[in-house]
Amino acid sequence: MVIAVMGVAAALGLLGVAHWYVWRRLVRDVSRPGSRYRRAGSVLAVLLPVLSLLALVGGRAFPLAVERWFAWPGYLWMAVLLYLLLALLAGELLRPLLLRLPRREGRPAAVREAEAAAEVGPAEGEAPAETETPRQVGTPGEPSRRLFVSRVVAGAAAGVAVGVVGNGTYGVLRGPQVKQVTVPLAKLPRPAHGYRIAVVSDIHLGPILGRAHTRRIVDTINATQPDLIAVVGDLVDGTVPELGPAARPLADLRAKDGAYFVTGNHEYFSGAAPWIDFVRELGVHPLENARAELPWFDLAGVNDIAGTSQGQGPDYVRALGDRDRNRAAVLMAHQPVTIHDSVRHGVDLQLSGHTHGGQLWPGNYLAELANPTVAGLERYGDTQLYVTRGAGAWGPPVRVGAPSDITVVTLASLQA
Repeated sequence: MVIAVMGVAAALGLLGVAHWYVWRRLVRDVSRPGSRYRRAGSVLAVLLPVLSLLALVGGRAFPLAVERWFAWPGYLWMAVLLYLLLALLAGELLRPLLLRLPRREGRPAAVREAEAAAEVGPAEGEAPAETETPRQVGTPGEPSRRLFVSRVVAGAAAGVAVGVVGNGTYGVLRGPQVKQVTVPLAKLPRPAHGYRIAVVSDIHLGPILGRAHTRRIVDTINATQPDLIAVVGDLVDGTVPELGPAARPLADLRAKDGAYFVTGNHEYFSGAAPWIDFVRELGVHPLENARAELPWFDLAGVNDIAGTSQGQGPDYVRALGDRDRNRAAVLMAHQPVTIHDSVRHGVDLQLSGHTHGGQLWPGNYLAELANPTVAGLERYGDTQLYVTRGAGAWGPPVRVGAPSDITVVTLASLQA
């Protein structure tokens, strides 16, 4: 408990320092005391982090209808803050260079003209004119070199951050794109060559992504005409009463061998059992540490690791223990970290999500520290692992360097 409190205190302290730095560079350094801009910027420097904190705790403290009011501005500000910090830190490297530019070329035109006139001196017969220091020449309130550089750096950083986040938000709201991957399986019989599995994960229905998001995903999957659909966890961030209507378009999923579902860690935050019952009502088959013996291979699914604390964790023996190992086995498991259990139980292909591909660059480097594979296809012994970047977003509805996807995995028989 003490460690948790200390961790929260440290996180809040870092958040405070980050906002102070942004306020200093975007507000204090580019404005005069008492100006409207400084007053407004100071208010936002307090309001925006409060909205972000409310968005983070909203699902546990407020109904969904109220949470939406905090989620949009709060989560978007978190993404903007990240790229503001990165851009401003890059600006720190440029600031000394801009300040050291040659004086005449770097100063406003009016100042350079005044300095040139002072050097030439008055024409013959003219009385010497009263001179002003270069800083006083020009229109009232003309910025000094330092103020000018601060404004250039701040403006450029703000433009970069808003542009990056805007583009990343558009990518999420537009919906995931289809990705094609071919996976050869040694045990797959020849008649199953070309079997297609549509893999979707991390839809994250919640205060921002709702029914329209689900409908886009369903339409995209159905357009690929898959043989089977695998929904690999983190479908929702909320309860069935709140988000059931948003998930209902899943009833329209169409595939020859049906649609299957396994839990992700986020299902356990709001209660996995009601969601398992709900998706079953929609015609999507939950695999709770269970296996379906399809004509050409075994399809198995295990619960997410997050269910362990509730007595509902992954059970590989139940899902795979008594199967015929001469048949190929495809396993649905939300988190890639379970790959070593899959290797021990002779799984041929594990389908996972969870990582979002890092979602916000440079988050992919952090994701690599916690996951064996962040995105794509890799081999571990005789087992192959495919990790999709997911179809939605958690927290900020923004993706940078990790576009959302629905992957069509085409199984290839080595006998074909």
